[in-house]
Amino acid sequence: MNALRLFRRAATTTETTTTGDARLLNRVRWRLVAWSGAITLAILVTLGAALYMTTAANLAATTDAALQARATTLRLAVRSFRFPRPDPEVYDTIGLAVGGPASGTVGAIVTPNDVAFVPRDAVAQDLPVRSGVVAARQGGGQDVRQLDLGGTSAKVLSEAVDLPSGRYVIQVVAFRTAEQSTLNTLLAVLLVGGLGAVLLALAGGWFYARRALVPIRESLRRQREFAADASHELRTPITVLRASLDDLRGHPDAPVGSVGTALEDMGAEVEHMTDLVDGLLLLARADSGVLELQREPVDLADAAAAALGELSPLAAQRGATLALDAVPTVLPGDFGRLRQLAVILVDNAIRHGGEGVRVDVSVGRQGPNAVLRVDDTGRGLRDEELPHLFERFWRAPDAPPGGLGLGLSIASWIAERHGGTIRAVPGPGGGGHFEVRLPASA
Repeated sequence: MNALRLFRRAATTTETTTTGDARLLNRVRWRLVAWSGAITLAILVTLGAALYMTTAANLAATTDAALQARATTLRLAVRSFRFPRPDPEVYDTIGLAVGGPASGTVGAIVTPNDVAFVPRDAVAQDLPVRSGVVAARQGGGQDVRQLDLGGTSAKVLSEAVDLPSGRYVIQVVAFRTAEQSTLNTLLAVLLVGGLGAVLLALAGGWFYARRALVPIRESLRRQREFAADASHELRTPITVLRASLDDLRGHPDAPVGSVGTALEDMGAEVEHMTDLVDGLLLLARADSGVLELQREPVDLADAAAAALGELSPLAAQRGATLALDAVPTVLPGDFGRLRQLAVILVDNAIRHGGEGVRVDVSVGRQGPNAVLRVDDTGRGLRDEELPHLFERFWRAPDAPPGGLGLGLSIASWIAERHGGTIRAVPGPGGGGHFEVRLPASA
């Protein structure tokens, strides 16, 4: 009765409406989408920041190299001419030596008397940069600084050059217009591309979240159906037990032999409930993944023979004929479960085949598979029944009383857990044909 209370409690607690399930799944879906977008955004921000900083560092290094190269060229130019003679050729030479503004750099030379030589095509009106000149002249080395010239960011290198006539200062200005333009373009590409990638990640996350939640939705549906079907199946035995108990309470002083079939009815229903609870617990453990199968070499023919031996009394009672045609077929599996599989199929054929049914069981090997076939000469299988045969609690409208509707579901689970398949088709000469294919040992 503890099991009965458990199933009653389960049936009560799992009466969840479709709206509630949909609300729960929507919350989970939005969380999955949010996580997908957040993770994608974090990855893009990290990669984008690394790319931007690496590009900025490379561009800065390129600018510094250009400054040093132009300074070297300009230093050689200073040592090659006589200063401070204002020869017009000096202007052109300086321009050629440092490339001029068109190359992104402008050079200047300041004599010891503070006479500045600047190329004629220099666009900057603030050259030379006096602060850099003073720093280089006082330090006697190089001075590099970054400032704004004419509204444009620039890097200024000033270097002192000592000649017999005094200390000259050469100055090279590298305008960072191209560098800034490159970085701005890269930033725009990263922002637009990152936004597009996040939107795609959100859309993909929504799509895959819907697909990922399909098993959860199916599990919730099966849980509700499981509880509803269990409650329905338990209702009839409970009703019979209650009626029998009321009958016994109504005759408290009557001897046991005079209460009619009450005790027999109670015993039959208790046995029915025991089988039902065992089947439900087996399927529940199978669904949760708790139930594990043993893996050892077993002979499928032995399992089939054991199943027929177990069902011989039932076959004799029903007037059924059992026939076994089996050859040794070894496969890795669980002997107890394989025997249970054969028992379910043969018992199903005996109970549904009617009086005098013949059940033929064959075991053999076909290619890489071990094959178990169960054929009967009963009423046969209808086409409309085939899609539902292995569903839990499903029973044909004209099925004989006493069944649970769980046997073929358990048989299907056993076959699947052994890596095989099970199918049912109408027999070629009438009756039913069940075929199980399992991977056999090499």
